[in-house]
Amino acid sequence: MSAPFVYDIPMTVGFRGITRRSGVLFEGDAGWSEWSPFPEYDDDEAAAWLLAAREWADLGAPTPVRDRVEVNGIVPALDPEAAAARAVASGCRTVKIKVAGPGSGLDDDVARVAAVRAALPEARLRVDANGGWSLEEARVAVAELAPFGLEYVEQPCASVDELATLRAMDLGVPIAADESIRRAEDPMRVKRAGAADIAIIKVQPLGGVSRCLRLADELGLPVVVSSAVETSVGLAAGVALAAALPDLPYACGLETQRLLAADVTAAPLAPVDGTLPVGPVAVDPALLEACRADEDVTAFWLARWERVNRIVEGRR
Repeated sequence: MSAPFVYDIPMTVGFRGITRRSGVLFEGDAGWSEWSPFPEYDDDEAAAWLLAAREWADLGAPTPVRDRVEVNGIVPALDPEAAAARAVASGCRTVKIKVAGPGSGLDDDVARVAAVRAALPEARLRVDANGGWSLEEARVAVAELAPFGLEYVEQPCASVDELATLRAMDLGVPIAADESIRRAEDPMRVKRAGAADIAIIKVQPLGGVSRCLRLADELGLPVVVSSAVETSVGLAAGVALAAALPDLPYACGLETQRLLAADVTAAPLAPVDGTLPVGPVAVDPALLEACRADEDVTAFWLARWERVNRIVEGRR
């Protein structure tokens, strides 16, 4: 395994409350890999991300059953005009729109979704609340947004019990679980509680491609593979997972490369006609160097790298 390289890249638009994305890149027997847990995650949670990165570096991709993966465009919590423009520019036939963000009320969310629907009348639309609504807020919001023809609403409430209760209301919009799977001690609780129609699966948070394949099988729900806002190196693992799933009925949430102002490859994983190619990513040395983090960011990540590696080694 090569020495860790710390990158730091500005975002093209604020997303999840962050304006820069940083993490660690390193090379193993199977190629380059990425470890980039969000800074607010503690070391124990970051250990699953490191297991995923190590597996990808050591083993690479499983055998694919498709050579391209359809993806959804991503629309952050923007004003309606900017949201519509971003949705159209994505070139995707499916678009995910962020809702329930800080400072964004239901009227703002409705206006955003309405603008995207007006700009793309034939597109499949889904919304993602990141657990930002209470149960009653979710009930009202889903009823307000349903007329726009939503494919599903992702993580409308924070808890599994709330998701199950909301789903039992039969509001006419399927429920997808994200945080209730990837940040849960027991991801299977979503299935047992009947809390979701669709499972959102992310490679790094869930410990790697192999574990995600097993989890998808155990959940027995339609799966949407999504990203953790990585460089193309990290995105490649998500694309590989999506390519290996026996069934892939929905577009995947892997159109996040455009949220970054730079990348470490000359061929970034940005969609063409709404799809991404399946295959390895070649890191460009000059582009890698251009993304090198400053001393403070590097020190933060290298200290974290050492701590979390000790946790992972201690679990073996």
